Amino acid sequence: MQPVDFTTLAAACSELRAAWLPARCEQVYQRDRATLCLALRTLKQRSWLTLSWHPEAARIHIGEAPPRIPDTFTFSQQLKHQINGLALTEIAVTSPWERTLDLQFARRPGDPPKWHLYVEIMGKYSNVILTTADHQIVTVAHQVSEKQSSVRPLLTGQPYLTPPSLTGPFPNLEESQERWRERISLIPGPLKRMLLKPYSGISSSLARSLIEAAELDPDQSTESLSDRDWRRLFDGWRAWLKALADETFQPGHRQDGYTVLGWGITTPAASVQQLLTEYYTDQLNRQAFSRLKHQLSQKLRSLLTKLRVKADLFESRLHQSDQADEYRQRADLLMAYQHTWRPGMTVISLPDFATGESVDIELPQDKTAIQTAQALYKKHQKLKRARQAVEPLMAEVQAEVDYLEQVEASLLPLQAYETPEDVLAISDIRDELIQQGYLADPNQRILSQRQAKLSSFHRYRTPQGFEVLIGRNNLQNDQLTFRVATDYDLWFHTQEIPGSHALLRLEPGSEPEETDLQFVADLVAYFSRARQADQAPVVYTKPKHVYKPKGARPGMVIYKQERILWGQPQQGKVSAQMLG
Repeated sequence: MQPVDFTTLAAACSELRAAWLPARCEQVYQRDRATLCLALRTLKQRSWLTLSWHPEAARIHIGEAPPRIPDTFTFSQQLKHQINGLALTEIAVTSPWERTLDLQFARRPGDPPKWHLYVEIMGKYSNVILTTADHQIVTVAHQVSEKQSSVRPLLTGQPYLTPPSLTGPFPNLEESQERWRERISLIPGPLKRMLLKPYSGISSSLARSLIEAAELDPDQSTESLSDRDWRRLFDGWRAWLKALADETFQPGHRQDGYTVLGWGITTPAASVQQLLTEYYTDQLNRQAFSRLKHQLSQKLRSLLTKLRVKADLFESRLHQSDQADEYRQRADLLMAYQHTWRPGMTVISLPDFATGESVDIELPQDKTAIQTAQALYKKHQKLKRARQAVEPLMAEVQAEVDYLEQVEASLLPLQAYETPEDVLAISDIRDELIQQGYLADPNQRILSQRQAKLSSFHRYRTPQGFEVLIGRNNLQNDQLTFRVATDYDLWFHTQEIPGSHALLRLEPGSEPEETDLQFVADLVAYFSRARQADQAPVVYTKPKHVYKPKGARPGMVIYKQERILWGQPQQGKVSAQMLG
């Protein structure tokens, strides 16, 4: 993930000063452990200022509104009491070429600042600190004790000290090409490394952009550069410094990140604020998606493995209990033919009551025939009681396996991150597992289904133009089947195979053709656990014939009056990719 360097920070602050100063702070909200949002209002507009001290995505920019979830973080609560309702009057850099900003808050524009909110954008050392007008720390996003840093502890009640000053010369427009070239080529080495070494304030992404703009190889030695190469590189260097001095930036996405200097842009951005919002939202979504996908897949795999071992054990016990009648039969034979028993016998052969065939019964030497029969009767009763006890446990385990396989099937379509809807969909699955007690909520912020923002359904159109809705997870499956469906729709699901619920939306009096039904069946087969098969049975019926058993988990239903089609998952995959 590309970090915010000094150039990007300068570009973002330039836009913020031009459009958002002064502004009234109307609300403070902490989105997560490393992101704070301030609602700002000017005479012309209102939006949210994002301040992040994320170790990989520290930044400041105007961003999206936060979700409507209760804010339970202590840091934001402390900020609310101090800066809510005050005016943001200045966004200043604490010292040249530093990535530390001083956001000043006063009662009204023109008044001296009452509070300073320092935003330090320094990679894994990023932080946000609130101080009084005389720079006493009131609260810190991430407190740093004296044990963690003897040079610069950040603790409540202590005076705020700015980060240690940068060493080395800073880039400037007055420097001649000869002096600049001398600094970079003093010690021969790869161009990408030697461009970073002599100066403070240069980031690796900026150096890469400069080298690419000059059409040079970042790995080539500085000794191999011609005078013309040095001239092109210096022209880019001066263009960068002039953009900083004039505050003229050209934001846009690159193949490998983003830039605010217009070099190597693949997709222009309307503003630096939009650029940073799009880039970091996408990168953090990808990160969150991968983390959640791995966590949920591992958890489901572990749970299902344990449950299947338990089911095999119960199955074994039930198999043993199937022999209960055999023990009773042998006991009956011993009781009927006890007169044939003689002391010292270890095996006795007796004719079966029904078939007359000889049955061999082992006899312990220390027991009589009657005692052996009594032991066999006891074993018969024990196995019968075991069946009565194990059968409900087996049913419970099997129901749990069916449910978790249904959850696992909802993860199958989410192989890789593509849109923000994928993060919402996988978050819904996580929230569902938290609600069902399979996962602990690390933030203790469990949401009810009504509070949670459900991701949108998959939406497609049949050949005749009818809409098809497919659930992305069990919460959506329930919503689709029991809230969205009408009496005119048709409900689809793979037969006895975990998968998504689907609705074919129909208007009153309309009738789908066979091509429409087959189209939906193919999609439903694809969005199921049978997606790798050649074909899978798919049932469809009216939504009024679909029921949820009492106490059933999300997504688990029973149905009747169904019809069966054979869906082709691979054809469904083609349709999903073409129409998705």
